[in-house]
Amino acid sequence: MRQKTGNVLFFTGLTIELLILLADKSALTNPVEGRLFQLTFLIFAVKVCMTRYTVKEWAIIALFEILGVISYLVTGRNEIIRIVTMIAACRDTGERAIFSYMFKVVLTGCLLIISLSVSGVLGAVKLTGIFRGDVEETRYCLGMGHPNSLHCMFFMLVLLFLYLYGKKIRWYGYIPLFLLNFGVFFLTGSKTGMMVTAFAVAAALVLACSERLRREKFIYGISAFLLMCCAAVAWLAAALSERILFHEGIRKFDRLLSDRIFNLYYDSASHAGTLPTWRWLGVPENEYYFDLGWVRLFYWYGILPACVFILVLLLLIRELYREKEYMGIVLLSALFIYTLVEAHIVSVYLARDYSLFMIGARFGPMFGADKGKKGYFFQAPAMLLRGGVS
Repeated sequence: MRQKTGNVLFFTGLTIELLILLADKSALTNPVEGRLFQLTFLIFAVKVCMTRYTVKEWAIIALFEILGVISYLVTGRNEIIRIVTMIAACRDTGERAIFSYMFKVVLTGCLLIISLSVSGVLGAVKLTGIFRGDVEETRYCLGMGHPNSLHCMFFMLVLLFLYLYGKKIRWYGYIPLFLLNFGVFFLTGSKTGMMVTAFAVAAALVLACSERLRREKFIYGISAFLLMCCAAVAWLAAALSERILFHEGIRKFDRLLSDRIFNLYYDSASHAGTLPTWRWLGVPENEYYFDLGWVRLFYWYGILPACVFILVLLLLIRELYREKEYMGIVLLSALFIYTLVEAHIVSVYLARDYSLFMIGARFGPMFGADKGKKGYFFQAPAMLLRGGVS
């Protein structure tokens, strides 16, 4: 009964987070967004109190919550506290059940937003402006506010579909995904969304068709390598943004990113996101929005929290290798690449980042903390002192 109640609480909190996410993508204005975040935090916190963890898991939760509190005191941002609580609350809910529910809710929400836009009730169907270079053109957003947002939501839904059903469908079942991707690109003109979605579908197809390849260690190593490359590119972008005009090679690479590295220095008076604005634990002033997701991670939350998160992602990759969960590695790799260009998942909207739920389903084994006696929240202090519970 306690576990069933806990699951109801978790999915209630998740539903609210998903509705907040969908409202943000639509033309709606949400005046109580902050209060809803507080509500979901409380719901997830109650779920944590109703869940049994080992003494080591309680210690890990406490350690990361302390990091979140320090971050909040230094930067005024409460995302790390919320993230740690939501991750801990994922226990005993079932990863596939979470992703299946998210897929259904987000797909329904996106179709509703599109329907309201096309019918003229809410949101613009298309936008006309200068999206790239000096050419004025018309692109479709279908109620999502921006064409890139439309392709972004399609990409995120494809990732969930691949993770849930990619192992079950035959090779020809991937063809409609490729065709849909190019169809959405025809509407949005989003090269980033189109290419990263194509990468995810192609990688899933290759691994689904090759049993030998998906068991190879280097496949998972590639994902870890991509992660470290993304962190390195973020540092280079922040360090060289001011002088990018003097580095022809990086300038050519930046043109592929639609001048995002160049704009990092020249788009704001404070040169937000450049290396001089990075701090070990962040500062309240670091709140400017820009597209480079990995740079935003370091800029918003600080070097230390960002490095801790990257380390946790490496542990997650190791755990996926142990499980031979190749669709999980496809999902992560696609998110790593996409976040290099866009900052969709580095935000206050926790339900955008699928990796958080993957960590939540595995954080005990990831840290080698899932063995031993378990206890509830009211037993945690004694457990941490004694190292167990009877």
